[in-house]
Amino acid sequence: MPENSPPRQPVIAIVGRPNVGKSSLFNAIIGRRMAIVHEQSGVTRDRVAATGSFQGQHFQLIDTGGLGTMGASRNIDKWDEHIANQVFQAVADADVLIMVVNVQQGIVPMDEAVAEELRSTGKPIIVAANKSDNVKLAADSVEFSCWGFKDIVPISCLHRSGIDQLLEKVFAELPEELTKPEPENDSDDGFFNSDDEEAPAFPKSQQPLRIAIVGRPNVGKSSLINALLGEERVITSDIAGTTRDAVNIDFSIKFHGEERPAILVDTAGLRKTAKVHDAVEKFSVMRAEAAILHAELVIMAVEAGENSITAQDRRIAGMIERNNKPCIIVANKYDLCASDAKIKALHQMLRNDLPGLAYAPVVFTSALKRLHLNTLLDMISTVAEQLELHPSTALVNRVILDAFERLSPPVVGVSPLKFYYATMTGHVPPHFLLFVNKAANCAPNYKAYLAAELRKAFGFTGVPVLLELRDRPKKVVNFHTPGRGEPKKRRRK
Repeated sequence: MPENSPPRQPVIAIVGRPNVGKSSLFNAIIGRRMAIVHEQSGVTRDRVAATGSFQGQHFQLIDTGGLGTMGASRNIDKWDEHIANQVFQAVADADVLIMVVNVQQGIVPMDEAVAEELRSTGKPIIVAANKSDNVKLAADSVEFSCWGFKDIVPISCLHRSGIDQLLEKVFAELPEELTKPEPENDSDDGFFNSDDEEAPAFPKSQQPLRIAIVGRPNVGKSSLINALLGEERVITSDIAGTTRDAVNIDFSIKFHGEERPAILVDTAGLRKTAKVHDAVEKFSVMRAEAAILHAELVIMAVEAGENSITAQDRRIAGMIERNNKPCIIVANKYDLCASDAKIKALHQMLRNDLPGLAYAPVVFTSALKRLHLNTLLDMISTVAEQLELHPSTALVNRVILDAFERLSPPVVGVSPLKFYYATMTGHVPPHFLLFVNKAANCAPNYKAYLAAELRKAFGFTGVPVLLELRDRPKKVVNFHTPGRGEPKKRRRK
């Protein structure tokens, strides 16, 4: 590590048998509902990671699936091996392990097996005795001291008690070089917020680009993430609904010749609402929809093939369009229709069936065979650059004036549309404000024409161009002149 580079953040993994409250503890430490919590066992499959903070020190927290043998009665035994692989990878990456147990149930054989497995890693282990909801139950947590672990901390995720004491024990086990408080930062999340009045003109290149990968079930979203990362980071299978949580994964892209941090968000497949009956799946769909809302770039995965665009694909595209999100359409499994004629026909079909995403470039990939992944990465970098375009006001006005001269607006109402002034007011996505004599006099097709001219002039790729027309005030009041009814200021003698 270079001398001037900051120390890496410590990594803390939460582990334990199924249904002891690992995800509840994860949410309690992070301070928000990020991991799905349900009384059903085996809800968490992939490892879910987030950044937490304690006494000025940031750390990476990892939630994992339940370790142990799962019987057929739970109907999730087919996931045992996949979940265990995810847990062991999290354990390998962690500096400290938090083993969660249920104090109300006491020690069960599966706890014994998990404790033995974790002891073999040689890593510091703190036992969190969950559901210690009263003094008597907290006293019962001493039962777990028979394993020989140094610290047993009674906690209650329901009442949010004992969390600080648990983190104090965890940080006491971290190496000294990982426990130095970081300098305070005015920005809590590090992301550009276009709603802030004092937001910067465009996002800084060192801030992570949040990329959500969405689509209907079984189009290869998780396989695409694994292919991009070059590792089995998330569980994949032919069974629809494999992914449940929205999984945030650190990533990087080439940007202006340098590596720019990014976050890939793997989401559950979005199904028609009427077909979603299971409570866990409803939570999964909610997480996926929230991922679209908070993303700076959305990759919509569809299945390449004849008549492969479904009504649900169109619903998802409408969701992206309504939220005005930059987008890339990825036609996965294109190796199944690899002839040039079929690919050309598929491209035309995408344009016809998803007209609201006409601005989104299409990339044909095969996650299974790792085809055209570099093309996708290049396109992600291209769209990221579009989010930093900041044309001058003079140039924006020149483009609009040229557009008016090339094609006069149709007359709507009693007077023709007149243009006065234009400026760029937003950047994620590009948002332009035009002052005219009367906004109602602008025909919808002419507004679309102006937006297309701006897109063509500035080369916007993969981002929607938003155009707002506003009536110019008929009279500009001089702030030096008092308004009617306001007392005049006395002159100083």
